[in-house]
Amino acid sequence: MSEKLKDKIATGVLYVISSLIVLLLVAFIGYIVIKGAPVISSKFLFGRPSFSDAGGGIGPMLFNSFYLLIVTLIVTVPLGVGAGIYLAEYAREGRLLNFIRLCIETMASLPSIVVGLFGVIVFVQMFGWGYSLIAGALAVTVINLPSMTRVSENAIRAASAGVKEASLGVGATQWQTIWKVVLPSAMPQILTGVILSAGRIFGEAAALIYTAGMSMSALKLSNFDILSKASPYNLSRPAGTLAVYIWQVNSQRTIPDAAQVANGASAVLVIMVLIFNFSARIIGKKIHEAYSGKK
Repeated sequence: MSEKLKDKIATGVLYVISSLIVLLLVAFIGYIVIKGAPVISSKFLFGRPSFSDAGGGIGPMLFNSFYLLIVTLIVTVPLGVGAGIYLAEYAREGRLLNFIRLCIETMASLPSIVVGLFGVIVFVQMFGWGYSLIAGALAVTVINLPSMTRVSENAIRAASAGVKEASLGVGATQWQTIWKVVLPSAMPQILTGVILSAGRIFGEAAALIYTAGMSMSALKLSNFDILSKASPYNLSRPAGTLAVYIWQVNSQRTIPDAAQVANGASAVLVIMVLIFNFSARIIGKKIHEAYSGKK
């Protein structure tokens, strides 16, 4: 068998494997969207659950998911980018760096259910926060921090290779170089990591069951008193997210039209995750073109 024929066979096998993966993903997404699309409407998206009659909505859970997403990113992004800067620019090879990397890899391999149990012991019980948005946000931060740190470190290393020496050569300090030159150059990759983390946060369920709770109460969005338990913006209130609600509806059948609501909520969740992923690619490309001078 000639080398060209071997190469063609190997290429064909790889194409078949890639096509199977794409078809599997399309079939999975298509099935969920087709099953849930007939349920989706403005009333479904913005209404509240109905426990006595069919036709309830997912409005409170959808708001809780977005609010938890914002709070989690506020905590995760500064910590992840800061850790990436330290590992890429300040850390030196040695036992300390090896220990830090071991901790990051260990955190990245933790199952979300284990993080949820950690959250209920530490944030819910030890800190006395109870089931709350802040407890859920910190638990999901533990899950996303390793990936955010790795993305930031790799982006900063790749960006600093071509511009760091030039900036230091004209008299800039190391921090000025990082803040004014390296970070803007690395921002497309960092932003891509942020948006991909957002998709994972939005779809997380196991860790939030034990920390944020499963509250489905109606929300009065005009109540901006964050110290009030009735305010939707209060971080100490329990808040059931969309992913948790899907699990609850399927497992406990707490509403009359549980199957239809679960299908519709699953379709909304999948569509939102797809939007996050496509946005990561588009925004990252636009920012890269802006910084590289391409149109």
